[in-house]
Amino acid sequence: MKRTLMALLLCAASSMGVHAGEDAVRIPAPLVDDKPAARNLRTAVIAGGCFWGVQGVYQHLAGVKNVVSGYSGGSRDDADYRTVGGGDSGHAESVQIVFDPAKVTYGQILQVFFSVAHDPTQLNRQGPDTGTQYRSAIFYANDRQKKIAQAYIAQLNAAKVYPAAIVTKVDPLKGFYAAEAYHQDFLINHPAHPYIVFNDLPKVRNFERLFPTLYVPKAVTVASAK
Repeated sequence: MKRTLMALLLCAASSMGVHAGEDAVRIPAPLVDDKPAARNLRTAVIAGGCFWGVQGVYQHLAGVKNVVSGYSGGSRDDADYRTVGGGDSGHAESVQIVFDPAKVTYGQILQVFFSVAHDPTQLNRQGPDTGTQYRSAIFYANDRQKKIAQAYIAQLNAAKVYPAAIVTKVDPLKGFYAAEAYHQDFLINHPAHPYIVFNDLPKVRNFERLFPTLYVPKAVTVASAK
């Protein structure tokens, strides 16, 4: 219990000052994307800062069956919160999204990612959190995901929808390792936590406002997906 409390404080320590979540940016849909199709469930792995808020956003995305907080970019041996928090593991705090491609496309997942889930122009940081573990990254599972991600970044940069260039890394998915149980469904379980109030609940509200056709009020949870 003591270790769990200390771990939570590590992720929240820098949020004790007044700091609002990143501003959402209204962006166009991707020009390169898959068409909705009745196929088996697929997965997407992305990283956009502390996984509490990113998970919380995607738990409200239509067509999503599960969203798990975890670690990507490093080895299995280093996939624990304390090690990743040191910033030298190679991991980024990430989320794995299991989705129905008949209801939501990979491109739509990235549209939410670039618009409301985080600020893709911040290098190795998001909001109050700094370090490579908070980097912006897309971990592609196949060449199609890689093509969609790279084309969308080029499209958004060309349209100059942000005041600075996108720094999101597009890297091959080498592994995804679920985070400790106390990190799962964190936003839903702790809506009054200072970090959530200042940094993450605004993202969920922006999602509902900017993407009303993609937003669903009832969140999917790791607990209910088991």
